[in-house]
Amino acid sequence: MRILGIDYGDARVGIAVSDLLGFMAQGVRTIKNRGTEKLLTELKEILDEYKPEKIVVGLPKNMDGSEGFRVDATHEFADALKTIYDGEIVFWDERLSSVGAARFLNETNTRGKKRKDVLDTVAACIILDGYLSSQKNK
Repeated sequence: MRILGIDYGDARVGIAVSDLLGFMAQGVRTIKNRGTEKLLTELKEILDEYKPEKIVVGLPKNMDGSEGFRVDATHEFADALKTIYDGEIVFWDERLSSVGAARFLNETNTRGKKRKDVLDTVAACIILDGYLSSQKNK
């Protein structure tokens, strides 16, 4: 079963997908967020290609576990996503996923424009990997 991972942001949205067995995540791409309608159009193409049975959306909680305005925006995005996807949508705590992505890009010496282009995709992979790992332990 394929699972799609999403790192939602105001400027960019990172997309990752699991392998067919649900063991590991691989990056798909980063979409520039130019408004809900355009974003949903691009996501629909990805959904049609990969046909995921589930979508995991990173939930940007504060470091103390509380929920701020970014969580509200993420829930609004998920509600909009339901207009093009009728499968299960789950949320996954994404605290430090961007930090982990930046650390990974530092280790691989990824710099400049390329770094900006892949940061959100790597963060989506980290979110999806965390979710996949949690499912293996059940």
